[in-house]
Parts: sequence; C-alpha cells; structure tokens
Amino acid sequence: MKELVLLKNDEAFTTSKIIADGTGISHRYIKKQIQNNIQIFHGFGLLVAYPTESTGGRPEEIINLNEPQATFLITLLKNTEIVVNFKAELVKQFFQMRKFILEKHSEEWTKTRYQSKINRKAETDIIKQLVNYAEKQGSKNADKLYMIYSKLANKTAGITSRDNATINQLNNLSLIENILLNCIRNGMTEGKGYKEIYQICKARLELFSNIAYLATA
Repeated sequence: MKELVLLKNDEAFTTSKIIADGTGISHRYIKKQIQNNIQIFHGFGLLVAYPTESTGGRPEEIINLNEPQATFLITLLKNTEIVVNFKAELVKQFFQMRKFILEKHSEEWTKTRYQSKINRKAETDIIKQLVNYAEKQGSKNADKLYMIYSKLANKTAGITSRDNATINQLNNLSLIENILLNCIRNGMTEGKGYKEIYQICKARLELFSNIAYLATA
C-alpha cells in the first residue's frame, strides 16, 4: 500500500484526501464527518486545511489530520473490508513514523546522515565529470544528470528524501551511491556513451536491489 502517513517538522500526519482514497469513500463525505464533529477534532489539535487543484481543475480543500484526529475519524467509518484493511495499514504506518521520529533524534542517525553527505559529495563530484563528458558527446541537457541519478539512487533505496530516511535506508543509500560512483567512472574510462552508462548503472542497481531484497519506492 502507498504512503499514508506524511512527515513535516517531525510531526506525523495524514490527510482527508488520503483517507478518502484509501477507504473508497467520497472526499466530500469524509470532510462532512469532520465538520459534524469539529469540536472533537479541535480537541485533538489544530485542523489545518489548504486548497489544491482537483482532477477536474477546480480547487479542492484538503485537511491535514494528526494521529489522534485521524484515529477518531476512522472510527466514524463503516467497517467494510476495504475500510478495515485501510485502518490497519494507517495504524501501522503511524506507529512506524513515531518509531522513525525517535530514531531521527538519535546520535546514530546523526552520524549516519553525516556520512551519507560525504558519500553524496563523492558521487556528485563524479557526476560533475559525467556532465562535462556528456556535453562533449553532444548532450544539450547534461546538467539534468544530477537529478536523474539522484532519483535513481533514492528510488532504489526506497526513499523520497535523505532527511526522512531510516538509518538502514541511509546505509543502503551509501552503498547505492558507491555503486553509481564506480559504475560512472568505469564507463567514462571505457569511453562508453553517457546514455549507455546510465543503463549500465540502472542494471547494476536492479541487481543489487534483488540481491539485498530492497523494497523500492
């Protein structure tokens, strides 16, 4: 199941839209339940709402919900099979997020994050060489290689951001970036095309992911 619990400023939350999509219940109905019980929701914390563009192009209000608010909301929903499965997954992900927030404040996480920055710097230096290499081969968008390789590394590690990665994910990311670093360096030494180098790197990471049993994002 997709990511149900989000993190901002060390605060875990979900949204009314995530709950609507996950339960198969209309977003309008979910928001109606919130409005009908607004005082109870306010008792669990401030409700934050913001407009976003819906698929139809019209602005749609989405409400952020902290863990107590989300927990109360799902108790108001009828227990169909899809709703029960969603409730279980939401509770699980809130628990995992609380565990991660505690881990993120540990000395071990801080040290691991610092080491990952060093590894990222080494990879970035190699990608800088690759950008120049690709430009000489006629690439007009070589500067995008930084983003392309970052996305590839993050996807393989199963993360969207280093700051929201666990210690285990950061360690995996360091291994992934070391693979990329050496793969890019060897590809340039062998005179391969920059596009071929990317495909080789991607294949190496797929192999690593299978061997290490990594769950990609």
